[in-house]
Amino acid sequence: MSWLTVRNTGAVAACGAVLLAAAPALATAPAGSNPRVAAVVAAAKWQAGELVEGGIPGFVGSDWGLTIDTILALSATRADPVALTAATDAVAANVRAYNSNEAWGEPGSRIAGATAKILVAAIAAHRDPTAFGGFDLRQETLDLIAGADAGADEGRVRDRKTSSDNSNAFGQSLAVLGLARSGGVPGPAVDFLIRQQCPSGGFRLFPDRLGSSGPTCQDGPATVLDPDSTGMAVQALLAAAAEDGTPGAAEAARKGADWLKSTQRGDGSFGGSGPTVASNTNSTGLAGQALHAAGHSAAGDKAAAWVLGHQITKANAGKADDEIGTIAYNAESFESARADGIADFQRDQWRRATPQALLVLADVPLGKLGRQPTDPEPTDPGPSGTESPTTAPTSPGPAGPGPSTPAPT
Repeated sequence: MSWLTVRNTGAVAACGAVLLAAAPALATAPAGSNPRVAAVVAAAKWQAGELVEGGIPGFVGSDWGLTIDTILALSATRADPVALTAATDAVAANVRAYNSNEAWGEPGSRIAGATAKILVAAIAAHRDPTAFGGFDLRQETLDLIAGADAGADEGRVRDRKTSSDNSNAFGQSLAVLGLARSGGVPGPAVDFLIRQQCPSGGFRLFPDRLGSSGPTCQDGPATVLDPDSTGMAVQALLAAAAEDGTPGAAEAARKGADWLKSTQRGDGSFGGSGPTVASNTNSTGLAGQALHAAGHSAAGDKAAAWVLGHQITKANAGKADDEIGTIAYNAESFESARADGIADFQRDQWRRATPQALLVLADVPLGKLGRQPTDPEPTDPGPSGTESPTTAPTSPGPAGPGPSTPAPT
């Protein structure tokens, strides 16, 4: 049931070199080269301020999936190294609380998306993914890859010993990304992800639901293509192509990015699928990040401008003047905060929107998180330096019910 052999035979030995390879970083950009630096630092620092004992509060205890989203945001911006360390330590101490249902009477269970997401978090935070919190997250992810006996599911990263299998394309992308970055990804895992791409270029979220069941994705009136899943898949496939030279990965990533560009709304925004179809900063942040990663700079910049128009700044805060930096999920939430502030019962939505939305502002692909050199953090321009764009994007459509969060939370 496991794929233990990977294309890169030096998998574990190469892991440290992969993590420490140098790449350009937001914080080391020359002054003025990225006008979004002030905005993204303010957003990351607001998110860091929401941590409580290293975790982002959930409905019961810490929400470890959302804490990992925060780790990725802090890695992309390097805005608060102390907070990044605290959040990473907290996740490392709670691996099983997040990637298994053992506490709920399912011994030996593993949740595929959560396991892969921890793997990516360890890499982004410069930790050894083979000894994170006492667990080898790379091997645990490999162990969840279905073998040839699984038929059409060969290569799928599946839940294990759970009452139901909720694995999806988002988690598959996290697995491909994490494995590619930690030494090598098995070809069947990449192939399964590519099979979730429809001929039009978009990816479906679920391999066997929402009218698109079958070993491969086919365009049709019942097929639901998901911008969030496509944004993740594009970045995972780019990583697989760059790290392993995986056949077909670069072309699939190109098609996915082209589909994203073709579905971008006139104001630069994106919506998700299903209940999150209206324009929102979560979907726009992830899709815009993928567009930047794939070389569609103008489209990515347009997405970034739309996100910037939903950030609380000193100039536009109104009653939310103690929330400088955070990013609203949509126009309705933005205007509500300006008029009345952000109430405690509303904070969860802002905590979910901000870390994913800021990804397009940071302009660091998921495949390069954790590769930035550990230089001193940039001089914080402070909230007063975070101004609204001079040409404000148009407002999104009607509010969706909440942030788009297909990743396990």
